[in-house]
Amino acid sequence: MRAMLVFVLALAALPALAQTRYTVYCANGKIEVDSRTPEQMASARGSGTCAFQSFDYLSDAQGFAERNFRGIGAACSCR
Repeated sequence: MRAMLVFVLALAALPALAQTRYTVYCANGKIEVDSRTPEQMASARGSGTCAFQSFDYLSDAQGFAERNFRGIGAACSCR
């Protein structure tokens, strides 16, 4: 019975461990916010992709993009 309780508690903790992260990227000269990893973004968008910062919440990532780059779709550089 105790083993079952530990198993159920471990399952309950899984969603917290798999929390989605939102990253602000410069991809092909434009700001994007995406939940993909840097490796996935480089594969999807090519070598002209770099990550600036990651956040737990989409609204935080969008706010960062707005404050620092004038929003999603704005021009950027990976230099």
